[in-house]
Amino acid sequence: MYNLNGKVALVTGAAGAGGLGRAIALRLAQEGADLVINDLNEDKAPRQGLPAVASEIEALGRRALPVYADVSSSQDVQLMVDTALAAFGRIDILVNNAGAPAGPDRVPVVELKEDAFDLVQRVNVKGVFLCSQAAARAMLAQGGGGRIINISSTAGRKGVARYAAYCASKFAVRGFTQALAQELAPHGITVNAICPGLVATERIDEIAAALAPADTSISHYRQEMMESEVASIPLGRMTEPDDIAGMAAFLASEEAGFLTGLSYVVNGGAQMD
Repeated sequence: MYNLNGKVALVTGAAGAGGLGRAIALRLAQEGADLVINDLNEDKAPRQGLPAVASEIEALGRRALPVYADVSSSQDVQLMVDTALAAFGRIDILVNNAGAPAGPDRVPVVELKEDAFDLVQRVNVKGVFLCSQAAARAMLAQGGGGRIINISSTAGRKGVARYAAYCASKFAVRGFTQALAQELAPHGITVNAICPGLVATERIDEIAAALAPADTSISHYRQEMMESEVASIPLGRMTEPDDIAGMAAFLASEEAGFLTGLSYVVNGGAQMD
């Protein structure tokens, strides 16, 4: 176990009932951190996930503050950070987990629409930039020290057909991580990335819906995807949200204090280079 007592963590994209953000937020709370949890507030169908995640965090004896914000909006991001600082007085850990939904972007490049490409870059890249910038400014104002953890992907290390927009965004996150790590290192702030493979979350349904051939049901294609993924993993099972949460907790801890600018592949050995 890691000692994060007295730390305040901000985790974006945390509303999913079985998603990475929820798992990461809960693990950081188990380690002693108070949490600011974020997701997108959709006017026509407001998410109910953040209040539920906040209740789970509070049941662990930690404080939780749900904040709805669009991570691709500089105004929203600054308001989110200001709200966190007003409530807790500091931000010690940022986990950039929010991601664009899979859908119209999962097509061959010759069919990829500009607005679909732009949405992925706006959330996955601009969102990481804006949240990192605002949180880093807060960390510097506190006197330095802190952790920024970006969620990239194995698709940010090796290109995948029909994932061009997504791959471009996740490669960009790794480059941004390295550049920011060098800038913030003199201030004791580390910046690292986690590169999961396919994780057993509700996002698999989105991906299957986008990629399934017309003559194949989404549920059947989803099962094929998962079986193919397990077959490629030497450790013999799907990557679970808790696997990513464990790495995030380590990178947030003092034990990882001399590690920065790195990208950690967490996929059971399926990608080792």
